[in-house]
Amino acid sequence: MSTPAKEALDHSATPWLFLAAVATVAPHFAHQPPWLSICVVLTFAWGGWLWWQDRRLPGRWLLVLLVAGGCAAILVEFHTLFGRDAGVALLVMLMALKLLELKSRRDAIVVVILGYFLLLTHYFYSQSIPTGLWLLTALWLVTATLIRVHGGSAATTRGTLRYAAVLAAQSLPFMLVFYLLFPRIPGPLWGLPQDAHAGRTGLSETMTPGNIANLAQSSEIAFRVLFDGASPPRDKLYWRGPVLEAFDGRIWRPYPGVTSRPQLTLLSPPVDYQSTLEGHSQRWLLALDAPSTLPADAVLSGTLTANARQPVVNRQRHRFSSVIDYRFNIEETQPVLQRNLALPPSGNPRTIDLARRWRAEDSSPQALIDKALDLFAREFFYTLQPPLLGENGIDEFLFTTRRGFCEHFAAAFVVLMRAGGVPARVVTGYQGGERNPVDGYLVVRQSDAHAWAEVWLAGRGWVRVDPTAAVSPARIDTGIANALPAGEPLPALLQVRADWLLTLHHRWEAINNAWNQQVLGFDRERQRNMLARFGLPDADWRDLAIALGTATALLLAASLAWVLYHRPHRDPAARLWQKALRYLARRQVHCAPWETPLALATRVGAEHPELAAPVAQVVEAYLLARYGGAGGDLKTLRAAIARLP
Repeated sequence: MSTPAKEALDHSATPWLFLAAVATVAPHFAHQPPWLSICVVLTFAWGGWLWWQDRRLPGRWLLVLLVAGGCAAILVEFHTLFGRDAGVALLVMLMALKLLELKSRRDAIVVVILGYFLLLTHYFYSQSIPTGLWLLTALWLVTATLIRVHGGSAATTRGTLRYAAVLAAQSLPFMLVFYLLFPRIPGPLWGLPQDAHAGRTGLSETMTPGNIANLAQSSEIAFRVLFDGASPPRDKLYWRGPVLEAFDGRIWRPYPGVTSRPQLTLLSPPVDYQSTLEGHSQRWLLALDAPSTLPADAVLSGTLTANARQPVVNRQRHRFSSVIDYRFNIEETQPVLQRNLALPPSGNPRTIDLARRWRAEDSSPQALIDKALDLFAREFFYTLQPPLLGENGIDEFLFTTRRGFCEHFAAAFVVLMRAGGVPARVVTGYQGGERNPVDGYLVVRQSDAHAWAEVWLAGRGWVRVDPTAAVSPARIDTGIANALPAGEPLPALLQVRADWLLTLHHRWEAINNAWNQQVLGFDRERQRNMLARFGLPDADWRDLAIALGTATALLLAASLAWVLYHRPHRDPAARLWQKALRYLARRQVHCAPWETPLALATRVGAEHPELAAPVAQVVEAYLLARYGGAGGDLKTLRAAIARLP
């Protein structure tokens, strides 16, 4: 069946639809499999060529086969057709294929609706300022496309874009009201249950040689910190993550059992600060070692790690108090000490033999610690590109390669301590941070990922020992950029040396931080504080619904008043003429849109002689009232209409 003429799509409107599709789909190429991106580009090119050559579009059965093949390929790639990544891939594919059946206005509307929906899906992956600017531009283009589809070819490109911009501007007050008053819900808004947290980077709950070194090559931000007062010295900034106690000869893991509440003795005044933690899909909150006061929804593990009750899957703000000098578990339980002395039954014999010889020379734990640190300081090198290690990795590192990153030093140190009879374990987290001079926040990046050791000493409890500081003090005092040998690769950001580039980068990060804190971070607490300033300190969802409904009603009333005030005022003579035409229509005399009043009077005189005289009087009075200036008036026209039989 052919498409009716009134529903046929204007040929010149098709490029608008292609531009809208490209604007909404293109950013997804960074997240979709390469094969899908290539197929979409080829489909766009095919559809554009068919339009350019005015060729016939593919038949229905070919499109059905393409859709079925695309769904099958997505199913093979993601093992499902649901969830975030698979669902977005499906929408991207359908958008591309829909451009191959643009025959009617209905098809065009489907493309526009798909475009609006695809704009929302970009927030599953990024909520940054550039993403927002791109989506605003794409929203403008999609709206202009909708106007173009309905407006026909008479409207100019500039006029269409201007009309779309006016519509977008008129929606801003409604957007602001919904942003401020819509009830906030806990958890991530832009996420899906199954795979919304995929692709996050950060510390792992296990440690093997090389994984922290790989993480240290990333300049992504792990969290930001704003201290209430002065920041502690950099060499005191240890941000505590998971504590690893179980060792199988290669991999370090947290102890799987339940641990008791830690006993913390404070030896210095607390440091208060706010932490803005990026989502990393784990539970640890990376508090400054050691946390003394936690957020209400956090717990402190027996290893002194601050943990959230649920995985941190979106950006969160927390307030902490921490102490720099402390005593931790002076009276430790025997099961904890025993598991932190455990070593695999076989493996690394040279390391174990070395530790036992040291202990035979001097059995005090401090002497063993000093010997290990002296060994690291004299004969080892700090590098992000250590040689690969085999089955007896600790032996190879201590006696052969002697080149490594923080996890190599921490792991080897803990094995030496355990072999020498000193309880020890590995602590992972972050060390240091860079203060942004623009907004005062301390920025801790993935490149600040670090591993250190803890040993238990009688009368002192668990004591931090950082063997990396013995090998490369610059890593602790100034950061990784000054600790690595010349020529080793660094994150791109750490390679920036020009002052003006650093200043520009700091300003950009401060703007992004303000966006995260003030816009994306507008949560229930901030909404509650805002409402409290307006006299609603205990507002619940009902109060918010009333406020939202009231504000929306007021905006609608204001919009209606504005429209009524600016509506075009029709000439009074023209309104009376329409009244006369309605009278004639009841007498089965219809006036065509192109027919002038004089032509109508002539036709009525020929077809309905009984109406000729009164209609002629009405036409004469109308022409005088409308165009005669002072020669006619509305009173005469009303009287002529009243005399119509």
